Amino acid sequence: MQGYALKMANTSGGEPGVRHEERPPLQRRSVQRRTVIFLGSAQLLSGIGTGATVSIGSLLAVDLSGSSAWAGSVATVMTLAAALSALPLASLAERRGRRAGLVTGLAAALAGAVLIVAAVISGNFIVLLLGTAGVGVGTASSLQARFAAVDLAEDEHRGRALSAVVWAITIGAVAGPNLIQPGAAVGQALGLPPIAGPFIISAVGLALACALLLAGLRPDPLLFARQLAAGAATSAATGPAIGSAAGSVTAPANSAAAGTATGTYLAARTRSGALARGLSAARGSPSAILALAAIVGAHAVMVVVMSVTPLHLQELVAGPGSSSHASHTASGDVLVIIGFTISLHIAGMFAFSPVLGWLTDKSGRKQTIVLGFTLLVAAVAVAGAGQRSTTAVAVGLVLLGLGWSAASISGSTLLAESVRQEDRVVVQGVSDMLMGAAGAVGGAVSGLVLSWAGYPGLNLAGGAVAGVVLAPLSLPSCEAGSEQAGSGSQAGPPQPRTERTIPSSRPKMPSPSSAMPSWWKSAVSQTWSPRTADAVSRERSRST
Repeated sequence: MQGYALKMANTSGGEPGVRHEERPPLQRRSVQRRTVIFLGSAQLLSGIGTGATVSIGSLLAVDLSGSSAWAGSVATVMTLAAALSALPLASLAERRGRRAGLVTGLAAALAGAVLIVAAVISGNFIVLLLGTAGVGVGTASSLQARFAAVDLAEDEHRGRALSAVVWAITIGAVAGPNLIQPGAAVGQALGLPPIAGPFIISAVGLALACALLLAGLRPDPLLFARQLAAGAATSAATGPAIGSAAGSVTAPANSAAAGTATGTYLAARTRSGALARGLSAARGSPSAILALAAIVGAHAVMVVVMSVTPLHLQELVAGPGSSSHASHTASGDVLVIIGFTISLHIAGMFAFSPVLGWLTDKSGRKQTIVLGFTLLVAAVAVAGAGQRSTTAVAVGLVLLGLGWSAASISGSTLLAESVRQEDRVVVQGVSDMLMGAAGAVGGAVSGLVLSWAGYPGLNLAGGAVAGVVLAPLSLPSCEAGSEQAGSGSQAGPPQPRTERTIPSSRPKMPSPSSAMPSWWKSAVSQTWSPRTADAVSRERSRST
């Protein structure tokens, strides 16, 4: 106890000449392990709220609005709110750390769950949309949690650290759609409409997630990573301090001192405009452009197909015209089938994340991106061709979730290592903003496409979006160009390639890649490489 008291008495304001025992240094790996554990636990709890809103939201929208044309409005508002809040949350994290940004987003989701309950009670469609917007802000917070997991991760483990946090949301997200019947019992016990019960459970889970992050995410991973970077720069200039350990830093006596070294610098950068800085940093890195295309494209395909699938399943099971009496009058069997199908889809999105994270680290970022978009094309083919079978639709949604997971994990990992550390947080915010915007557009048009072209036409539209990203990556010319790009330095603009002209009597046919935009061909050709992720990371570190 005396030794413990001596350690606790250590402050920066000690008396001159009096020797105080220093606090033990904080090791990078131990802080990283603790950060992943707390982030994963919070994701598990917050996933319940998101899963319930996704599975029941479209039914509530049709019931409260009185028209199936509004079926995609919940998904649209959720993704639009996530897009609009991504940069503000990223800017808040850049100034005050990851904990502040994550807790703020989850608190907004908690308020949104309460508003959805109020909308069910009052029958007000506008209140439903407001509550859905709050849940969308929480979705943006959950997305940024995956980037918080790699702030302290080592290069060779970055994909696995990110996927571990993504995987943690599996239990909550899968449980959310299946809370329909237990939630109905909770709603009846509280004297509320049965459909409001799942959102009561969601609110409790979100409150627990906020408390967990507030208490456990200490030290803040982003601020701690900056301390390590500043300490490494100081050591490189003056030499390592006696008795210091690699990858460690002495715990500050005052928690406010953690961000003092970078406060003035970050304030100046924030004033320059987060969006402009993020786009500028991304444009300067072909790998970042490819990563953004993968993340945004995969999310657009997933939202287009998934957002109105519950409505299609309801009409498939209960018969045409059943969507006009969606949430209050739908039979229990229909709701169970919808909940089970969405649960399988969400399990595909998150359950295999550790495997895909390992594959991202071992096989390469871009190879895993190709795998993801191949799965997306297979998903829309199965779901569209088997639209009359609930089994085929369920299989298609599982493949849809797997494709989204592979493309998102590999794309997010590639993005985190493609820009400088001082630009990383704001570029990640831009990524989530564009991801949400693409999902908002997809959710907005999904209901209209379903009304005009049916479920097969909806899947065809999703396949077209996936093909736009997949086709350039599959061209042999892109892989050949990458070998030339990989043999040289990554710094500087790509050098023009000299081509020989071979005389021929036949008319010259245009190359398939000639129809692609020049910036997309440059991004693919400069970043596609058979090298391992470790080799890329070491080369990037040397060039920096």
